[in-house]
Amino acid sequence: MYGGDEVSAIVIDLGSHTCKAGYAGEDAPKAVFPSVVGSTDQTDVDDATSKCKLYVGSQALGFRRDHMEVLSPFKDGIVSDWDMVDSIWNHAFKECLLIDPKEHPMLLAEPSSNSQQQRERTAELIFEKYNVPALFLAKNAVLTSFASGRATSLVVDGGGGSTIIAPVHDGYVLQKAVASSPIGGELLTDCLLKSLESKGVMIKPRYSFKRKEIQLGVCQTVDLDFPSTTESYRLYSQRVIASDIKECVCRAPDTPYDESSYSNIPMTPYELPDGQTIEIGADRFKIPDILFNPSLIQTIPGMENFVEIAPNARGLPQMAIESINKCDVDIRRELYSSILLAGGTASMQQLKERLEKDLLEESPQAARVKVLASGNATERRFSVWIGGSILASLGSFQQTWFSKSEYEEHGVSYVQRKCP
Repeated sequence: MYGGDEVSAIVIDLGSHTCKAGYAGEDAPKAVFPSVVGSTDQTDVDDATSKCKLYVGSQALGFRRDHMEVLSPFKDGIVSDWDMVDSIWNHAFKECLLIDPKEHPMLLAEPSSNSQQQRERTAELIFEKYNVPALFLAKNAVLTSFASGRATSLVVDGGGGSTIIAPVHDGYVLQKAVASSPIGGELLTDCLLKSLESKGVMIKPRYSFKRKEIQLGVCQTVDLDFPSTTESYRLYSQRVIASDIKECVCRAPDTPYDESSYSNIPMTPYELPDGQTIEIGADRFKIPDILFNPSLIQTIPGMENFVEIAPNARGLPQMAIESINKCDVDIRRELYSSILLAGGTASMQQLKERLEKDLLEESPQAARVKVLASGNATERRFSVWIGGSILASLGSFQQTWFSKSEYEEHGVSYVQRKCP
């Protein structure tokens, strides 16, 4: 139907933290930018209606504007604002990939827990607004499984907004065994931010200072004052820095974290953009350990109310075992021996070793536990996108597309049949 050779398909993975977009058949996404949108209200003089102007992409968001709010199109991992999603797709097509969506089939990655209503809305927007020739919606976990060349696996997807564990069998997600937790990379970043603030370290956002060279090699930091900056933009800018600190210094501890054994750990230095160097000690291990023991969040000043939001958050090993136990007895052994890590948070140093160790202790004796993670962090971080790139460029996949003509003939609900 659509020969993969004549026209390349576009693969988009819109996550709750980052959007990845690129061409099928390539080994990494061309465009990677934040999935948040900057929004300013602009009141037209002639008709006195206020219109929101949306800013998308790292560059547009990196520029501070008065009264610009930073908003996310997602609420609890599900799209709640379609205008923002539309502007994100538009940015990917027009400004990053420089393509005309009318000419390319689209493969979109979707969360394993996506509802029927969400899928239909996605298909409708893609066909009606962008007139794409064909579409396919593929589940995140299935794509990660394909990226590592497996049809059956347990996918641990540590994203920005949540962690989702989904068993995949013969290329299909076993829906009733999916386990999820609201603990993702963004929460860990916030915990680090709060923990540093409680120790008196204030992270200055990039826009809030200017560095002047007073003499050769000596810089002086001059604070700038922008009273009209919104709270959400200030927080966004601080998170960008805190997230980098987390990626540079944090690693999962080999054993569960406790204050006493980590109190005299050597400090690791990190230089902030404004020139001050901070020392990070026990937090290097404490923050990642939240993934294994969520109750640690209560020990971080300013994060005490998290318990009310997620009273039943479980650690990764408990979620994995819970998910496997909801699957058919016959495939449990195979799932234990092919646990895949995907997503930015799962790329954390030592996470694979720690998860394997904890699962070995808690899993049944007969199980051979193997946590697989591809060698380099890029592949791990983009495994969903890479799986989509592989799938959309397979010759055997070409008759699977949900085409525009089928959409016009059968209506939007046909997406449920075409993209199970």
